Amino acid sequence: MPVNTPAPAAPDPTSPDPAAPDPAAPGRAVPDPAVLAGPLPSPGVRRRIASAARLVVIGGALSYRALFNWTTPPMFVGTLLVGPLLQLLFFVFLGRQLQVADDRFYLLGNAVVAASTACVYGGTMAIANERRYGTLGAVLLSPRSRAPLWFGRALPYVLNGLVISVFTLGSACLLLGLRIPLGALPGLAAVLLAASAGCSAFGLALGALGLRFRDVFLISNVASSVLLLLTGANVPRENLPEWMRAVGGVLPMTHAAETARELSVGAGLDGRGIAAELAIGAGYALLAVVLLTVFERGSRRRATLDVM
Repeated sequence: MPVNTPAPAAPDPTSPDPAAPDPAAPGRAVPDPAVLAGPLPSPGVRRRIASAARLVVIGGALSYRALFNWTTPPMFVGTLLVGPLLQLLFFVFLGRQLQVADDRFYLLGNAVVAASTACVYGGTMAIANERRYGTLGAVLLSPRSRAPLWFGRALPYVLNGLVISVFTLGSACLLLGLRIPLGALPGLAAVLLAASAGCSAFGLALGALGLRFRDVFLISNVASSVLLLLTGANVPRENLPEWMRAVGGVLPMTHAAETARELSVGAGLDGRGIAAELAIGAGYALLAVVLLTVFERGSRRRATLDVM
């Protein structure tokens, strides 16, 4: 006679399997759910990058409009376009009388160094005018990172310098018959851009001195004259004394002028000239950051001592 036996109960899905290893047992590592899910993109990093880019672009544009003394059309055209053009004509005709070099030497050299007016004085104004107009305290009290804050101010002058160099070079072609191979134009544009960037960093380093010295524009006037003399724009560097050639080798625009002359005669683009120009610009940018940091900390320390 069959005996009715109860059917085995179904296993509870919530109860642990006795045959499965205990993940919390001693000596056994518990896997991290974040590791199992893989790395997740951090929205905070993207937000900080976007904020820094906004500070560079918008902050630089506002600073340019507020602090650059030549933003009005008459001042911009007269100072930044007509001035370099007259300088170009002066050195070309002076070179013809002295017979030191041919016209191409002066045309290319002055087309490169023409950007120095906007870059040197612009970089100086971007910092020194904050002190002059009484807004430096608000800038130094800002909690934003200093590197994008200051580098954003140099960006408009890089573009300014490029525009001035292109205008001067175009005027040389129209007025004095300079001929440049079409294949050399992209390389020449890269050279002019590198020269403007390096010279803007140089101007920013000079502007940092405006936090310590009262008449920083005297330094800018001297620096602008030094660029005309020692970069080889108007005086062949082989005719200069050895110490002048050494100083010119660490100044912006020296290597750019030499590379531009080589390109204008049909030679290929030498990347070493652009690399040297960018390296010099990076060195001056680093110097500007160091000077600004040192002077800012010094001013904060003196302000604390005055309060005490």
